[in-house]
Amino acid sequence: MARRLSGVDVPWYVAAGWSIDLFLGAQTREHEDLEIATPATRFAEVAAALTELEFFAIVDRVAYSIEREPHALIGSHQTWGLDRRIGVWRIDVFREPSDGETWICRRDDSIRMSRREHIEWTGDGIPYARPEVTLLFKAKHARPKDDGDLSAVLAVLDRNRRRYLADLLETVHPGHRWLGCIT
Repeated sequence: MARRLSGVDVPWYVAAGWSIDLFLGAQTREHEDLEIATPATRFAEVAAALTELEFFAIVDRVAYSIEREPHALIGSHQTWGLDRRIGVWRIDVFREPSDGETWICRRDDSIRMSRREHIEWTGDGIPYARPEVTLLFKAKHARPKDDGDLSAVLAVLDRNRRRYLADLLETVHPGHRWLGCIT
């Protein structure tokens, strides 16, 4: 994806499980798909760079082709990309709120940070969401794979970043069961 989007002047980053692995520097588990994120207002530019994909907005677990039903984008932040050539879902693009250079959390718009704070980079130039933000989103469902991602990140996260993760969780998910193992 980094190669595919290298010529596109749009901020984007790897999200979800792969962002954890990029932070850790190694693949720690199997992943079902690849999720990336971009500002909602710039999604069309990302889609234009991925011409072999047909994009679908996901609303209440139903996929709506945005070519046929563009209004479906309003009801969702998720956009799945279907490779029309072989009928396989390739990517999930999260369309994120933003205000210029500021990322805005879609679960609580009081949580904001500059792209510089929100996005980290691998040594070879792949952008990814900082793990505290990824774990904030994973906490909503906190499945076994999410618990594993939390454990792997906590093993290397310093005290300040652990505190920041705890603050995010307390804001969006007060009393979450993860809070006991973070601090």
